[in-house]
Amino acid sequence: VQREDVLLLSFPLTPELNQTVTVQPDGFINLQNAGSLHVQGLTVPQLADAVKQAYVGVLHDPIVDVDLKDFQKPFFTVSGQVGKPGQYELREDLTVAEAIAVAGGMAPTAKTQIFLFHRVSNGWFEVEKIDLKDVLKGKRVNEDEVVRPGDMIYVPEKFIANFKKYVPYSMNAGTYLQPNPL
Repeated sequence: VQREDVLLLSFPLTPELNQTVTVQPDGFINLQNAGSLHVQGLTVPQLADAVKQAYVGVLHDPIVDVDLKDFQKPFFTVSGQVGKPGQYELREDLTVAEAIAVAGGMAPTAKTQIFLFHRVSNGWFEVEKIDLKDVLKGKRVNEDEVVRPGDMIYVPEKFIANFKKYVPYSMNAGTYLQPNPL
């Protein structure tokens, strides 16, 4: 259970206590006739036990059913030199190369050395540098990391593409000046 999850609490023997609650930003829910209860980080069975315990003073041997009605779906983010940067739902196990393909593939200006930011905890990331050149050629495919919920993939720009923006130049190898034959 996480913040913003919507929970349906059903009391089969006392339906007047049935309620839909949303987990607050601080991790608490407000229960009808039983006060507040911290639920963030609990599993649904643990939550059912906690709600039963909260209603012990109100009901004798309460029976409670808990359903997760709406929840934050796991996601990953891809930014930088890809076709469609953005946030995507993580519906199945994906590798970094597959996640980049979901985001429209690498742009022509993209480096093959990308960065994967794994969310370790709130506010902390572990950064891995992955060279996709070998992975995409079928070498060292075991280095293609699996994307976890909350991860961010950053595909940087090639140095030369970045350099071209600031230093205008043109080269035409087929042009040369011929002396005027007078």
